[in-house]
Amino acid sequence: MLRVAVLVSGGGTNLQAIIDAVQSGKITNTSIEVVISNNKNAYALERAKKNNIQNVCISPKDFETRTEFNEALLSELDKYNPDLIVLAGCMVVLPESLIKKYPNRIINIHPALIPSFCGTGYYGLHVHEKVLERGVKLTGATVHFVDEGTDTGPIIMQKAVEVKYGDTPEELQKRVMEQAEWVIMPEVINLIANGRVEVIDGIVKIS
Repeated sequence: MLRVAVLVSGGGTNLQAIIDAVQSGKITNTSIEVVISNNKNAYALERAKKNNIQNVCISPKDFETRTEFNEALLSELDKYNPDLIVLAGCMVVLPESLIKKYPNRIINIHPALIPSFCGTGYYGLHVHEKVLERGVKLTGATVHFVDEGTDTGPIIMQKAVEVKYGDTPEELQKRVMEQAEWVIMPEVINLIANGRVEVIDGIVKIS
């Protein structure tokens, strides 16, 4: 059984997609052990409560230093002994100590096709604004392993989404979530849960 910890910051729509997929059987051999948010007002915590999933808020605002926050986050995660840490709309920069402790065991969903429109500053609605500014015709979402860089870890899965003329950033964001993010994140978790994902020389192989 794959023990999963989910890190969130906001509404938790990707979290809901994961919960729904576990409950429907699209994700097998998996247990969501805890949902951790850096924002006590994140609706994602409410989603966890409604589904009887352990939920915790660890906010940087409650600590004098970033180091203390990082230590508290790592300590809380360790309590649940997760096999996989899922960043589902998590806006916190993870400490290097956490990334090194869980190599190729942390995954993130990015709302664009890496390596385009990624890196420092490319998150949330801002990504879709940049996509529209550039006039590209295809965007999408990427699930990747997390390393010490920003959106630089091995790519696990991508799904393309059409950019339509006249799209607003909000319309494009909604289409990317519905057609890509909510599809490939559960699929990747299921693949990992069933031992079908491995990283060889920095490249992901799916069997």
